[in-house]
Amino acid sequence: MAETIPLYQVDAFTDRPFAGNPAAVCLYEEWLDDDVLQAIAAENNLSETAFLVPHLETEEWELRWMTPRCEVDLCGHATLASAWVLLSEVQPERDRVVFHTQSGPLTVARKGELLEMDFPAIPPHAAGNVPPALAAALGAEPTEVQLAGKHNYLCVFDEQAQVAALEPDIRSMHGLERSVIVTAPGDQVDFVSRFFAPLVGVDEDPVTGSTHCTLAPYWAGKLGKTTLTARQISARGGELECETRGARVLLRGRAVTVLRGELHV
Repeated sequence: MAETIPLYQVDAFTDRPFAGNPAAVCLYEEWLDDDVLQAIAAENNLSETAFLVPHLETEEWELRWMTPRCEVDLCGHATLASAWVLLSEVQPERDRVVFHTQSGPLTVARKGELLEMDFPAIPPHAAGNVPPALAAALGAEPTEVQLAGKHNYLCVFDEQAQVAALEPDIRSMHGLERSVIVTAPGDQVDFVSRFFAPLVGVDEDPVTGSTHCTLAPYWAGKLGKTTLTARQISARGGELECETRGARVLLRGRAVTVLRGELHV
């Protein structure tokens, strides 16, 4: 007999349905086998599926994230979606939730109409030799390229219009060693970005919280301010508020539930 598991789909970093970044959120009493979790993420076919299990020693939660292809060690929009489900659907009496993750404890708290995530800062650093294939895959030459953590390039352009106009060769991106963040000063916000991650099964992510762990400290240094407004200018688009606090970054956004259902495993 199949086990029935609550399943939610949430649009994160937006206040309206069918915008922002959709994430599936699955709640379990205990962990299923990893191959089953990966199969569920592939079935959902969203950029991320979040899996939640109660933490045995506290009233907190264990959290893992999977793309349709693999597990990742940090995901912003699916963390926001998970907190939204818990604080609006499962435990509405609470104002704060702590997740135990591969990236350490992550706290999400209500801040007025927003949810605020406390994430590690991942400042970029010099890239050294930049492969020519990077600009070729993007179809444009960035003004600056740095490395962002273990897995991403940070490519900086001069104007928002350049970022909006990019039509990268996704097949060529499979030959790169890293995913690619592109960014520029914003016309109506402090900065804009896009994110291409075909190596983990996501050609273009609609709105990416984890990249702002790098984008926020980068633009804070460039603009001389610690609180910034940001927009990811994918087709769906989404908005964030970012605040740098030394080794941490606060990311604030909204979310909306678009689906409630049951998963049969």
